[in-house]
Amino acid sequence: MHAAARYRGSRARSGATLATLTAIGLLAMVGWFVWVFVQIDRTAGQDEARRADAIAVFGAAEYLGHPSPVLHARLDHAVALYRSGMAPLVITLGGGGVKDSGNTEGAVGRDYLLANGVPFTHILAETRSTDTGQQVESLAAIARTQGLKHIIVVSDGTHLFRIREMCVDAGLDVYTSPRPALGHIDTYDLAMRYAHEMLSYTGMRLHLTGGQLERHLAGH
Repeated sequence: MHAAARYRGSRARSGATLATLTAIGLLAMVGWFVWVFVQIDRTAGQDEARRADAIAVFGAAEYLGHPSPVLHARLDHAVALYRSGMAPLVITLGGGGVKDSGNTEGAVGRDYLLANGVPFTHILAETRSTDTGQQVESLAAIARTQGLKHIIVVSDGTHLFRIREMCVDAGLDVYTSPRPALGHIDTYDLAMRYAHEMLSYTGMRLHLTGGQLERHLAGH
């Protein structure tokens, strides 16, 4: 009986320890996601645009050679920054897939900028990247070859925290500048955007991405 009591006591202590560790782990996970949410939200609400060497527009979908509403808004914001004299060069980023009939986000962005008065010699189109990570890698390579030290990065507000952190990791000095909102965004859609970025950033820090997690979650 005495041995059985000791065994039951040992199991109870083990169970209590496991419960405590589980609770600590859950609290740490919640704390992490709260911190990431705050960083995303804070970056989305700030426009850091200032004089720089270039403006980089991160890609979004294009439809048969025309920018989607999201890409349209990003490009319009880049045009406004260019016209205000923020930078002498605009870089459009993004490749295309099999379903794009040879079109790429970077080339579509270049054509849109040309149609809106940005000279050809002031545009550089990158047309091979397929996700945010590859776009950052391409931007870093362009910065090295072109001698660019400071870059304004343009994308959706919720996207910019992850972009900035990736750029920092790649050795880039960037200023984030969110494109204007497109009409009303319902609560569900906004929550999905935050969830996507929180999971993508977490996956990046855990080295789970390489583009695969991001594309699985919804593309870039």
